[in-house]
Amino acid sequence: MQATFIPGAAGQGRFWSPVAERLQPTWRTCVVDLPGLGPVPARPDVSSYHDLVDFVAIGITSPTVLVAQSMGGYVALQLALRYPHRISHLVLAAVTGGVDMSLHRAADWRAEYAASHPQAQPWARDQVPDLTDQLHTITVPVLLLWPTRDPLTPLSVASAMASRLADVSLVTFDSDDHWAAIERPDQTAMTIKQFVGHYDERGVRKERKDLE
Repeated sequence: MQATFIPGAAGQGRFWSPVAERLQPTWRTCVVDLPGLGPVPARPDVSSYHDLVDFVAIGITSPTVLVAQSMGGYVALQLALRYPHRISHLVLAAVTGGVDMSLHRAADWRAEYAASHPQAQPWARDQVPDLTDQLHTITVPVLLLWPTRDPLTPLSVASAMASRLADVSLVTFDSDDHWAAIERPDQTAMTIKQFVGHYDERGVRKERKDLE
């Protein structure tokens, strides 16, 4: 099994290393740096989140389990919409884009981000489109990993996404930590393995069983 990991707006793929390492050696894993975000150097061919989707897609040469955090989740959703045949399963952790966050009274992270990452490209703080009306077209299995009390992405965001997705599982962490999935790498890796294991090679669910 192959898994590709996308970080959030901090940009560095090593954010996911604790989880990726726990999937090895039986899984082939790749962590992706996002140019222009956080301290990751910019590229002339990447000047928007739209370009970032194409950049990540180029590196995916065979169907992969795509795992993404925070604003990386928006990139992952766009990848599933624009390059569906490159994604076998989608794992989204505490996503902060892709739905109208204002409807859920989510805290705005952009001012703090600008102060913490002054070297990031200005477009890293851009508002991104609401994909709500397109989510039903995503047909790959989706796993949502969500803290129960994260001010940046309330649990209602996960519920709103789940109501639109065709094949979705939701696993929650009793936490207010935006990075809860990384703080629990053993649990997160095991949950991803269990999730993927519920499907056959065609992406058809073997059994209806809740994840623990």
